[in-house]
Amino acid sequence: MEKRQVRKNMKPIVSFDVDMTLLDHKDWTIPDSAMETLERLRENYTIVLATGRDMDSSFSIVLKEQIRPDAIIHLNGTKITVGDTIIYEHLFDKELMRQIIAYAQNDAACSVGASVGGYDYYVHPEVVNRHDTDLWGECGRRFADPWKLPDLDVRTMAYIGDEKGAKAMGARFPEVNVHMFAEKRGADVVEKTASKAMGLIRLCDYFNIPLSSTVAFGDSMNDYDIVKTAGIGIAMGNAMEELKEAADYVTDAVNSDGIRNACVHFGLIRL
Repeated sequence: MEKRQVRKNMKPIVSFDVDMTLLDHKDWTIPDSAMETLERLRENYTIVLATGRDMDSSFSIVLKEQIRPDAIIHLNGTKITVGDTIIYEHLFDKELMRQIIAYAQNDAACSVGASVGGYDYYVHPEVVNRHDTDLWGECGRRFADPWKLPDLDVRTMAYIGDEKGAKAMGARFPEVNVHMFAEKRGADVVEKTASKAMGLIRLCDYFNIPLSSTVAFGDSMNDYDIVKTAGIGIAMGNAMEELKEAADYVTDAVNSDGIRNACVHFGLIRL
């Protein structure tokens, strides 16, 4: 579903991924220099979040309130909001979802599923449990039958496993992109009809500004398309090598003032 409503003479867009671009996972905070940069940008630019998260979820709403973006590309482009208005959304094809669940069920080394309404519908939940425990020391998920997932409204799925398995899934299902996370232990599974890049294009259409008047920051492979598509694409210093190669500019890491330094470099703000 897409709502076409054009607003004229809007400010250029600066778009940010959240995890390990704005939000440092070492302490789960946004560096002070990044927050100060956002405040300086706010007067002259439209601030956009482009993330794999649903920023309206209870897990992310505090970050949304802290950042106060003008628009959000949620869930890798499958939901786009301007303020409280949804201007675009796309739901995962249910038959394709069933096929992916069946495929993953035959591989005990990986897990595929999604989190909906406080429950986690994953094939091989023990793989997810191990993944979470290794990263965060615990797994507090409430697992449910993954075969109930096609009966729910799902925008994206998640893959937990290694890069080899992710590539195999992408080859088996050409209808989806399987974008690896930066730590290469999981991936977003998104239908190719939606992406962060398509979300940026849709926002440019909504705000009636040229794509050349956009800047996009990212660190993972789900940022690849938006970094390539934006007028200026910036990879964080902690980004995956493939993204650095695709970017117009590589800034410093998230915990080394990467956001601020890039914005100063391109004259978006002055110190």
